Amino acid sequence: MHREAPESSGVGAVALVSDTRMDLDSYTRFALALTIVLGLIFVGAALLRRFSPMGGGPGAARGARRRLGVIEGAMVDNRRRLVLVRRDDREHLLLIGGVTDLVVERDIEAPAMPEPASPTPAPSFRSFLTRGRAGSS
Repeated sequence: MHREAPESSGVGAVALVSDTRMDLDSYTRFALALTIVLGLIFVGAALLRRFSPMGGGPGAARGARRRLGVIEGAMVDNRRRLVLVRRDDREHLLLIGGVTDLVVERDIEAPAMPEPASPTPAPSFRSFLTRGRAGSS
C-alpha cells in the first residue's frame, strides 16, 4: 500500500508519512463512528425498555412489587410446555405450545412469600483474634 518513490528524489519518506497519517485518520474516524453507533444502540434499547408495553413503563414505579410473573415452567414434550404464572396473589397453570393453549388450573392460592431473613452481622476482627488466643493457651 505504500508508494515508494525513487530514493534520489527524497519523496519516499514523505509518501510513507502521508500514508501513515491517513491510516491514523481512518482509524480515528472508525473509532468515533463505532462509538456513536454503539451509543445510539444503547440509547434506543433504553428508550424501548422504558416505553414498551411489556417492560415496566412510566406507570410502573421502580422498586414496586411486580404483579405478573412466570414462576416455573416444565417441558411436557417437544412442542408443549407447562407454565405456572403468578398474578397478584393467585397462580394459574397453563399448557402452552400446542394447537391451542389450555388453562389447566386457575386461581391457585399462591404460597406466602417468606420474609427475607435479616443478615447476621459478620464477626468482628477482634472476636476472631480473641477466639484464636483462647484456643492456643
